[in-house]
Amino acid sequence: MRAMLLDAPGKPLRLASLPVPRPGPGEVLVKVEACGVCRTDLHVVDGELPEPKLPLIPGHEIIGRVAALGEGVTALAPGARVGIPWLGWTCGACRYCRADKENLCENALFTGYTRDGGYAEYALADARFCFPVAESYGAAEAAPLLCAGLIGYRSLRMAGEAGLLGIYGFGAAAHIVAQVARHEGWRLFAFVKPGDEKAKEFALSLGAEWAGGSDETPPEPLDAAIIYAPAGPLVPAALKTVAPGGRVVCAGIHMSDIPSFPYDILWRERSVHSVANLTRADGEAFLSLAPKVPIVTTVETVPLAEANEALARLRDGRLTGAAVLVME
Repeated sequence: MRAMLLDAPGKPLRLASLPVPRPGPGEVLVKVEACGVCRTDLHVVDGELPEPKLPLIPGHEIIGRVAALGEGVTALAPGARVGIPWLGWTCGACRYCRADKENLCENALFTGYTRDGGYAEYALADARFCFPVAESYGAAEAAPLLCAGLIGYRSLRMAGEAGLLGIYGFGAAAHIVAQVARHEGWRLFAFVKPGDEKAKEFALSLGAEWAGGSDETPPEPLDAAIIYAPAGPLVPAALKTVAPGGRVVCAGIHMSDIPSFPYDILWRERSVHSVANLTRADGEAFLSLAPKVPIVTTVETVPLAEANEALARLRDGRLTGAAVLVME
């Protein structure tokens, strides 16, 4: 099979020819149709997330069909359409797993980080961590749902009850969660990179009432803000925009350092909350909801061999919506 390999953080991926892997007990082999290019992939490739499996096939927004079953797999059949997310395996035994907090599992493995992912024509997955995906979606259109959608959904759940929501960083996750938020009755304000008129227009087209730079003050205080951009200085900026009792949710797995800020902007029961990974319950709930909204993803398809270009465009902020690798 063809696969894009990371040999060391900070180096470009290389196109390699590898044997098609065989599923072990409890695993399935999936023939990959599409794999989204996520900012977390960029953090792995750029070395901002420590100790990845090396060499590594990145990618964790995988859509494909089950090609073979490992021993003991009965819940899936060959040909079944599945999505493979970031959370790839949990131990089921640690204190977090036993408390129904598998997203915090002390021994978890992550697709495209500590186990091989979907920048390849085939991928292995733990059958327990494969989700059914509606046939109404094309493979490329469905791929961003597997992380941008799932993490966006979890971050929205943490934002609280429907009210006035600010979204910082209007990329792949934001363009999906905006649709869910509007479906649930939230009013939306969008904060984009100062001067990015294209991003403002994109946010307004998805139902934002107001769009401005991340350095601007919104016309009304927010009930909650979700930060998708991996920029620590946005945390105090967002705290200044939320009303007393409001919450700032940091949705990324990696963020630059948060600068010090006066206690006054946190006081009056404002809070800052992070999001870690996802649970299978998140996946089942969100992927059931997506076709009912219905969520429409904005994607740009890229051939597998051009993964480095897709990552570069994401790094430079030159994407609208999400890039998705497709297997030619």
